[in-house]
Formats: sequence, C-alpha cells, structure tokens
Amino acid sequence: MSDTEFNVTFAGPLVTVQDAGRPGHMRFGVPHSGPMDRLAFHAAHAALGNAPGLGALEVSLGGLVLTCTQGAVTLSITGGDFVVDHAGQTYRSWVILTVKKGDRLSLRAGPSGSWAYVAFAGQLHAQSWLGSSATHALSGFGGGAVTTGQVLGVKQSEIRDDRLGDIPQIQGIDTGPMRVVMGPQDRHFDVAALDHFTRAPFKVTDAYDRMGMRLNGPALALKAALSIPSEPIVRGSVQVAGDGVPTVLLADHQTTGGYPKIATVVGCDTDRLAQHRKGQEMRFKSICAQDAVRIARDHNARMAEYLGQIAVARGSFAQRLMRENLIFGCDWH
Repeated sequence: MSDTEFNVTFAGPLVTVQDAGRPGHMRFGVPHSGPMDRLAFHAAHAALGNAPGLGALEVSLGGLVLTCTQGAVTLSITGGDFVVDHAGQTYRSWVILTVKKGDRLSLRAGPSGSWAYVAFAGQLHAQSWLGSSATHALSGFGGGAVTTGQVLGVKQSEIRDDRLGDIPQIQGIDTGPMRVVMGPQDRHFDVAALDHFTRAPFKVTDAYDRMGMRLNGPALALKAALSIPSEPIVRGSVQVAGDGVPTVLLADHQTTGGYPKIATVVGCDTDRLAQHRKGQEMRFKSICAQDAVRIARDHNARMAEYLGQIAVARGSFAQRLMRENLIFGCDWH
C-alpha cells in the first residue's frame, strides 16, 4: 500500500465528496446529504471490494478531469452513462480501471444520466463533519466541493488487478412511472390537480440541484390558500409552492418545510429520478402505503444480493485464463 495523489485539472459545478450520508442529525436541522444515486454509489464501492459507505467523488454533468501525479490506484466509475477517457482509451461508466502516475482520467456527460461516482481502492482523504465526509452543497460542510487546481489524496491506495473490467449492472429495476404514496396534504388539492399529477407528464426544469428538482407541467391548484406549520420532510417529498409548481426534494433537502406536499416518491425510485436531465419527461403513479413497504423491502433484498455478487473478485487475468477451457477439441493424426 502507498498513497496516491491527483491534481484536479478541471471540475465542473456540483462535483463533491460524498459518503453514505449523515444520519441522525435531521432533528437538529442538519440534512442527511450523501449520494444522489445511492445504488450507483454503493455499487462503486462493492465492485472494488471496499467497505460500504466510504468517501467517493460525485460528478455532475459538468464533468471532471484528474491527472495522477503520484502513485497508482484502482478505481471504479458508476452512475449515469458518462464517457470516460483514460490512457488513450474510451470507456463508459460502470467500469474499473487502474490509474498510474502521469495518467489523465476524464469524465464527461454521455447519452444519459446526471451523476457519476468515482470510488478508489483506498481511503479518499477528505474533511469530516459530524462524523461524515458527505458534502452539504449549500453550506460546503463535509468533504467539500471539488475545484479546479485542487489536490486530492488517496491514502493506503491499492492496485486490484483481480477487479478490472466492466461492472455488471443490477437487473429488474423498474423503468416505468415514478411510484408515489399520495399525501400527506393531498386532501388540500383540487380533484383536477390530483388527476393531473398522476396522469400528465412533467419535465425537469433547469432549477435542479442536490437540494431538489423543480418540474414543469400542469399547475397543481389548491382548493384554497393553505398555510401549514412547518413539519419534517424526507427525500422524495413532492412539495407544491403557491404557484402550483411541484418540486421533488432530493439528497440535500431541508429538514422541515411549510409548503403542502401532494405525494412522496418511493425511496428506491429517487435514484433513477435524480438521474433525469433538464427537459427529460417523467410521470407519477400512485400506490398504497402497503405496496410501498413491500417494494422497499424487495428492493433492499435485491440490492443486497446484487452488491454481494459484484463484491466477489473475478480474479487476475492469469487466474481467469486458468478457469476458462480454451481448448474445445483436438484433431490427432
């Protein structure tokens, strides 16, 4: 083991250090934060054989360019369908590579997705706040934003040749409408607004960051002017301002809010929702609370099985050759 360093040759906006998040502090007004796409984040670490929840880089559509100035390390890239350039080769996300001194690694927006993750076979050096390096983008607390010219360090970095190559993606993830449980203030909306919410398409606007995603679609009118006491809110809450425009709250959402909430997106659907881009369309489908619990349990079981599968090293190139039957027959004369 040794230490590896990178110079941040370029970093777009909202490139941050994230770990699994900062639980247990929302009652003090501190958001949970953590990755926008939690499945992709955990897969990045599992595929490397890392302990779950370590720090990683979350990369936005603005992209990231790193130059390795010291050492060498194996790293994984997951998340949206980004284009990855390394050592003269072009890859897509969901890949494991080894980067050495002098190498340049570039991530840029590809055909789809808004967030990518770079995890390292080692410990990403980052500041901790309240026991977590997860960055709250608005305040900058945690590991912080990654900026051009910065030096990033990976302590106890390793080369893991037995893990190089493509990372299998989980199968069976729902690709239909975003599933929601209506409420808790759905009773205050017009019947027409409830119908529009579950039948009409909505598009992502440019008002989109780690805190939330404002949507463009039919106005969701209230029955009357409504002022409710501020109350706890969660990731996936769909709150509606006085103009009738819905906003889906995401990783850095505030801990309380006084806008009425028409629905809450099922937790496992917030990952794929967060990967939407400006102008991309989505729809919502209402389900009951009991179905939401069942979906969450099924998703967690499938995710645990998937992460366990990709955590198994595939072996070095030589080991993989030994496992394969490369001779299918002989013709003796």
